[in-house]
Amino acid sequence: MGLVGRRRGVPGGAVVFATAVALLQIVFLVHPTSAQQSNGAPRVVPAEGYCSMYGICANRSDGKVLNCVNATKAVKPDTLFSTRIQSLCPTITGDVCCTVDQFDTLHQQVQQAVPFLVGCPACLRNFLNLFCEMSCSPNQSLFINVTSAKQVDNITTVDGIDYYITSNYGEELYNSCKEVKFGTLNTRAMDFLGGGAKTYKEWFAFLGRQANPNEPGSPYLITYRPDLSDSSGVKPLNTTVYSCGDPSLGCSCGDCPSSSVCMGSLLPQSKTETSCSVKMGSLKAECLDFSLVVVYIVFLCAILLWGLLYRTRGRTGFPSQTKPPKNADDKSNNNGNVPENSAQVPKAASSSIVQTYMSTFFRRHGVFVTRHPLLVLCASLLVPILLCIGLIRFKVETRPEKLWVSPGSQTAYEKQYFDSHLAPFYRIEQLVLATSASDQLEAPTIVNDNNFKLLFQIQKKIDDLRANYSGSTVSLADICLKPLSTDCATQSVLQYFQLDPKKHDDLGIDHAKFCFEHYSSEETCLSTFQSPIDPSTILGGFPGSNFTEASAFVITYPVNNKVETTGQENAKAMAWERAYINLVKEEILPMVLAQNLTLSFSSESSIKDELNRESTADAITIVISYIVMFAYISFTLGDRPSRLWALFVSSKVLLGLSGVVLVMLSVLGSMGFFSAVGVKSTLIIMEVIPFLVLAVGVDNMCILVHAVKRQPDGIVLEERISNALVEVGPSITLASLAEVLAFSVSAINPMPATRAFSMFAAMAVLLDFVLQVTAFVALIVYDFRRAEDGRIDCVPCARLKSSTVAGDNGGHQRLHFVARYMKDVHGPILGYRPVKFIVIAVFVGLAFASIAMSTRLQPGLEQKIVLPRDSYLQVQTITCIFCSLSLNCFSLYFF
Repeated sequence: MGLVGRRRGVPGGAVVFATAVALLQIVFLVHPTSAQQSNGAPRVVPAEGYCSMYGICANRSDGKVLNCVNATKAVKPDTLFSTRIQSLCPTITGDVCCTVDQFDTLHQQVQQAVPFLVGCPACLRNFLNLFCEMSCSPNQSLFINVTSAKQVDNITTVDGIDYYITSNYGEELYNSCKEVKFGTLNTRAMDFLGGGAKTYKEWFAFLGRQANPNEPGSPYLITYRPDLSDSSGVKPLNTTVYSCGDPSLGCSCGDCPSSSVCMGSLLPQSKTETSCSVKMGSLKAECLDFSLVVVYIVFLCAILLWGLLYRTRGRTGFPSQTKPPKNADDKSNNNGNVPENSAQVPKAASSSIVQTYMSTFFRRHGVFVTRHPLLVLCASLLVPILLCIGLIRFKVETRPEKLWVSPGSQTAYEKQYFDSHLAPFYRIEQLVLATSASDQLEAPTIVNDNNFKLLFQIQKKIDDLRANYSGSTVSLADICLKPLSTDCATQSVLQYFQLDPKKHDDLGIDHAKFCFEHYSSEETCLSTFQSPIDPSTILGGFPGSNFTEASAFVITYPVNNKVETTGQENAKAMAWERAYINLVKEEILPMVLAQNLTLSFSSESSIKDELNRESTADAITIVISYIVMFAYISFTLGDRPSRLWALFVSSKVLLGLSGVVLVMLSVLGSMGFFSAVGVKSTLIIMEVIPFLVLAVGVDNMCILVHAVKRQPDGIVLEERISNALVEVGPSITLASLAEVLAFSVSAINPMPATRAFSMFAAMAVLLDFVLQVTAFVALIVYDFRRAEDGRIDCVPCARLKSSTVAGDNGGHQRLHFVARYMKDVHGPILGYRPVKFIVIAVFVGLAFASIAMSTRLQPGLEQKIVLPRDSYLQVQTITCIFCSLSLNCFSLYFF
């Protein structure tokens, strides 16, 4: 199942209980302890069909059941009981040596071992058989000998046994389980079920240790004796052991790499190590890079050769043009005015069918808009305004798994199935304290008494934190994961002292260093929730396995998570997380900095909150960008009048503002339409599309206005508008259509974020185009009428005297300085042949370099990119990198 990738430090609560309890307490089922010491146990003569223990006689002081020493004959169970036994212990048939109560205890206890071994059915089956035979086998007396007994209420109970097995059985059982992984922590299950045993003898010795009262483990000593039998007829257990590579009980290759199936399916070695390369002296280049360089050199030589041939041909056939030609209009336009030539309207005779049709359409459209500007303006604005009503249902999707994973994919289905049947992965709240490295020295170790004391102070503040939720208070204890329903499964180095500062004062830091090496086998190193704490999950920045040199403490608080249906299931946890982040920023961070340490922190809702904050901050950026673009378009659309007062008439501020408003309406209309049909927006849409549509819209608006201004004064405005639309309308239409089609094709991508962005962008560009050729053209009509009447821009009710604006009204004033620069400076420079060659060489070289570098792109989403630069999560990412933490910095899903 496309499981969830999380930060390390995931609780080992389940680990603990299952570790000692599932394995060792399984033994209780059949042989519990006592309260009073007996001098010995009665000797049971081994015989087929007889038991060594039968029935539950009493309970220990901690409530665990105690079995009776009873050399009775195996009992035939009733049909119902036999069926139940077969469901758990298929190897037990006929008579049994366990009662219903004993079997119920066995069934209850072995279930706690299942999470560790469920990944390998063969190992789990073998493990269950080991305890099924011990508990219920009808020939129990042949391989189990009660060596010690205690009296409890005058009843003899088991205090110690010998369990006879063959060495072959023990070896095969161990081999079937030694590589099995515990998925929650991605570590070997043997580290928890066997204390990291390397052989079957070490594993059985771990299982047979005797535990003190109120501690998990076996209540009596179990001594596994391989290949030992005596003259009394003992027969060591040697039942069938399933190999982890058995096809009928197949394990994954990760749990059984020695399987023949896995060995045969190993992928061939990557050929990247022997990739094509070319070596020239001390230089070594990839074949692609070398090929592109060769092609580039050949291309430059071809361009040079063509230029030389063209120049030679020019000398023999026609005059050479070593200098750019003078503008033909210079002689007749010494005053700097634009020539009043007729507009270059495409002729139908030389145009394609499509262009002819479009020219005819735009000519008629221009005439209609000029005659009915108010009707066109109102009708065109009505559409996006109505679409904006859909913004009532506007929602933003910020959950990463909903953005980057297709809802119909197998991964999404498996995650949904996992969450609904088991539960979502824990919510993770995390702190990372680290020492700082200087320029010359590496980061010093963080493992010292002062830093431990600081951790205890931080832990107290976390424990005392109370958040307000609907009038009630919420603490960490109310929401945290509690594997044993008592203590939170906090993952911290302080767990080696059971979160008790007094124990730290008594035992000192040496105890923590001792626990680094014996965390799973020493009782004093167990956490408050009775789980071993792997030091690699709570420390960072250590070389190899030298935990004492760690440069970072990692504190993780697993919190219960629930499936979101109404959005309120995790409201309590989210309220506490907000209070937790505020506490860290205001109180804990200054404490850490005072100790010359660095602190990074995060909560489950941190990414969502930071992304929401980024969207709010981007709103200001978008507003500023639109204001800048408004100023730009107003500046470029205007003219340079010959008289100062005429500037108030020739400026296009109101027209530019109207154009920017139309762009905003197209973006809002697109968002409203898709919000109405239930498509959620994304931060990418909110951040990118406004700029995308603004850039396209401003470009088209400038093209339209300047096309109208290029028309001669001698014709009426109606003809000027229609001629301008015929001139630029087809190109604007085809360009916009190409953009809409490109985005529409991208909408077939199943990735939700890409699909939503493409749909929103296609609709926005389409609306923008429609508004440009309708509403904006109508606004151009009004603006040119205003200018011809000598009315002031932005205050059209005011009018200047005709003498003030004489010669400057309408659309024909002196060229703007940008236009003059392009005409008199930029264009002529590009006309020189050396400049042409340099420009072509540079841009072709950049294109080839881009092709070469594209092969070095690596797939993936950089976590720092999606976050604001001033986010506290940026520090979290950097800490994870420099402290070499083997954990994911954020609670993201990786599929």
